[in-house]
Amino acid sequence: MPSVSVFGAQWGDEGKGKIIDGMARDADVVVRYQGGANAGHTVVVGDAKYVLHLIPSGILHPQKRNVIGNGLALDPIKLVKEIEGLRERGVRVGPENLFVSARAHVIFDHHRLLDKLAERWKGDGRIGTTGRGIGPCYSDKAARTGLRIADLLSADCCRERLSTVLKEKNALITKVHGADSIDLDREVERFVELGRILAPYVADTGALVRKAYAAGERILFEGAQGVMLDIDHGTYPYVTSSNTSTAGIAAGVGFPPNRIERVVGIAKAYCTRVGEGPFPSEDHGDEGDAIRKAGNEYGATTGRPRRCGWFDAVAVRYAMDLNGADSLVMTNLDVLTGFPELKVAVAYRVDGELVSEFPAAATDLNGIEVVTESRPGWTEDICAVRQWKDLPEKARTYVEWVESLVGVPIELLSVGPERDQLIPRK
Repeated sequence: MPSVSVFGAQWGDEGKGKIIDGMARDADVVVRYQGGANAGHTVVVGDAKYVLHLIPSGILHPQKRNVIGNGLALDPIKLVKEIEGLRERGVRVGPENLFVSARAHVIFDHHRLLDKLAERWKGDGRIGTTGRGIGPCYSDKAARTGLRIADLLSADCCRERLSTVLKEKNALITKVHGADSIDLDREVERFVELGRILAPYVADTGALVRKAYAAGERILFEGAQGVMLDIDHGTYPYVTSSNTSTAGIAAGVGFPPNRIERVVGIAKAYCTRVGEGPFPSEDHGDEGDAIRKAGNEYGATTGRPRRCGWFDAVAVRYAMDLNGADSLVMTNLDVLTGFPELKVAVAYRVDGELVSEFPAAATDLNGIEVVTESRPGWTEDICAVRQWKDLPEKARTYVEWVESLVGVPIELLSVGPERDQLIPRK
């Protein structure tokens, strides 16, 4: 395992946290390369449940080094709170096992405020963001007006940069949205103090990861959200603000793309989505409600009920192709126990034409007709199964059917939230 990329192959919430936690056992360095605190990776260890928002899932393995790359929109308030929360629960977190990129862009109060105000302004056209300021932070990065973690390490630099930024932001906040302005002195004082707290963790993380790879160490790249939320390749504009695919690693870490040696996708045995936007295989009826109830499908970060539907082979096959995936991990297979019939979206009908490729050029995916096929389900409880041969025949048939549709081998199955509830195919 010299270097492995793990990405979500659907709309996020695929159970990446548990799988990355398991793979981290064989890694030396675990790297997060994009997104912000809008992501929530859940890991269950015995009776303890951990929801990680910014810190890589490898933090639960004390000897691993964890890297927050330059590609993140980093909320230092959330990060300090997350560090303190983990320490209170006995998790080792310190400058020796957590490294924060000096180049990561900072989320300020004006980013969070503008995120919420813009959603309200859009009305029915809202995207359904988490309101965490991720999009506005990335917007400032592209506009070259953002501040980075390194800027918090100098009070003079922070004040100079932020004073210029707030002149424009406060005009927008007060004169367009009619809200109260952000106080410069309060912001500088608050964020310089956060910079002081985080200073021991700040590093040139790109150089760290490259040197680790050159020394033969094993690198695990942890994606957040899912490919269908990728800013370039997802269901735009209802997407996140970063490149969630494996392609985001090169820019988000500073790691050569030709050094990524293995790519693994993660997908649920069905499909979910949080927030607004196209979701072709969504089930609006009793079966969608039953999936939500059986899978406890509520957002780890927001608590919002997830929209639920059947496995979309068209979307997942697209994600596999886009990322050059070598294999797929299927999670939440146990949730499908008890459904008499299991459906899969095998094709779309767009403007009367049958298509098997994801229609990236379509302007309104809500208007497509989903073509489904079905297989009989199983009733046996599979949560205690640990070997492929011990799964019910109908469960094995379902997995093999999905495997044939997505075009890559399914190497591992998850049948519950616990660390050991895994079934290797080989």
